Amino acid sequence: MAWQLQLNLDRQSTTPLIEQLRSGIKSMIEAGALRPGAPLPSSRLLAADLRIARSVVVEAYQQLTAEGYLISVDRSGTRVANLAPAQDRAVTGASGEPALSTVSARWDLRTGLADVSGFPRAEWLTCLRRVLQTATPEHLEYPALAGAAELRSELTSYLGRVRAVRTTADTLMTTAGFAQGLALLSNMLLDLGHATVAVEDPGHPGQRRFLEDIGLRPVPVPVDDEGIDVQALAASEARAVLVTPVHQFPTGVVLSESRRAALVTWARKVDGIIVEDDYDAEFWFDDAERPPAVQGLAPERVVYGGSASKTLAPGLRIGWLAAPAHLTPVLERARARQDLGSSTIDQLGYADFIATGRLERHLRQMRRRYRERLEAFTAAVANLLPDFRLIGSPAGLHTFLAIPPYLGERALVDAAARRGVVVRGADHFAFHHRPPTPGLVVGDAVHSRDSLVGAASALAAAVRMIRTD
Repeated sequence: MAWQLQLNLDRQSTTPLIEQLRSGIKSMIEAGALRPGAPLPSSRLLAADLRIARSVVVEAYQQLTAEGYLISVDRSGTRVANLAPAQDRAVTGASGEPALSTVSARWDLRTGLADVSGFPRAEWLTCLRRVLQTATPEHLEYPALAGAAELRSELTSYLGRVRAVRTTADTLMTTAGFAQGLALLSNMLLDLGHATVAVEDPGHPGQRRFLEDIGLRPVPVPVDDEGIDVQALAASEARAVLVTPVHQFPTGVVLSESRRAALVTWARKVDGIIVEDDYDAEFWFDDAERPPAVQGLAPERVVYGGSASKTLAPGLRIGWLAAPAHLTPVLERARARQDLGSSTIDQLGYADFIATGRLERHLRQMRRRYRERLEAFTAAVANLLPDFRLIGSPAGLHTFLAIPPYLGERALVDAAARRGVVVRGADHFAFHHRPPTPGLVVGDAVHSRDSLVGAASALAAAVRMIRTD
C-alpha cells in the first residue's frame, strides 16, 4: 500500500511504470482528488513508498509539468497547477438580484460579518494553554452530547446575569454555532410532529432555506415597527416561531412590551414553542435600557439560542441552546443522530475566557469600536443624505437605512454598485410580505469610520446619478 499518494502500480501490466504513474496522477488531478496548489511527495519519498526507481518518479513529474498539470516551486517542491481559468468572483444574491462584483467594489456593506481583526488572540491563547495544562484524561474522551459541564455552568451564570435567561447547566446545550443549533431544533420539531415554523417577514433568507432543506415549511409573518405581528402569527396556525426580538433582522426594530406579552400568551395558548435567536444583543448602543431576552418571561416555552460568532469569531463554532427541561431529551436524541459533540478543549477555553473576565473586557472594546463606526455613519448620512433616515434600534452590526419615496430600491442598489458600493435592499430579505419600509440594510461592522463616511458619500453620488438619468 502507498502511504504518500493513493496510487497502485500493477507490476504485471505491460504498461510501463512511468506511464502508470503519470496517468494515475493525471487522473487524480482531473477528478479533483488532487486540488490546485496541493503539494506532491518528493520524488525520493514517493519512489521509496512505491518501491520504484526515483528516476521513474522524476520523469513522470517532468512530463506532467510539461503538460501543465504540475508546477515546480522553488523550495516548495512540486505542486498541482491551477488548470481552471480564472473564475468570475461575482456574488449573486439568493433572491435573484443581479450579480454584484466584489472585485471592483470598494465598500462591501452586506450584513453578517463581525470585525474579526479585533479577535483577542493573546488572551484566547492564554486560556487554551491553561486548559490544556489542566485538562483531565476524561476531557480528552468523547464529550457529553450537551457539551462540557464547565462551559454550560459558566454560560448559565453569564446569560442569567447579562440577558436575564433562566436556565440551568442541565438544560443548556453547547453547539457548533447557532446554525447547528437551528438544525437540531428543526429536527426536534419534526420529531414532535411540527410541519411548519413561522418566521419573521422580512427576515433571514438563509434561515428560511435552511428550514426548508431540513423538511419544515416556513410560514411568513409580517413585521412592523413593534416587531412580529402576533395576531398574524395566531392566524397562521403554526405552533413554532423563530424570532429576533431584541434587534429584528433586518429592520432593527425591538419587539415591544405588549408584543412580548402577546407572544408568550400565544405560545401558552397553542402549546407552542418560541425559538429566540439572540444573535447580536451584546452590542447595544442606545442610552435606553437594553431589553432582556424573551426567554426569561416563559422559560417553559422558549428555546434561547446564541453564539460566539458575533462577539468573538464565527470560526470558533461555539454556540448554545437553553431549552425547556421537557425538550432537553428530545434535543439530545436529535444531537445523537448528527454527531458526537463539539470540541471539549475549545469549550473549556471559552469557559475560562468568560470566567476570567476576558469576554467582558473584549466586549467593552468592541462595543466602543462599533458604536463609533455607527455614529460616524449616522452623521455622514445626516449630512450627505438628509432625506434618508436610520430606523430601528442603534444596536448590533447592521443598520436599516430607510430611503425616500422618490427613489426606487432596486435602482438605488444598482446605482450604488456602479459607484463601488455592494449593499442589499430590504426586498432581498422579504419572503411573502413587502418590508414595511423600502431601504438599504447596511453592514457597518467591518469598515473604519472614514471608510463608512466614504460609503455614504458614494451612496449620495448614486442618488445623484439616479436623479439625473
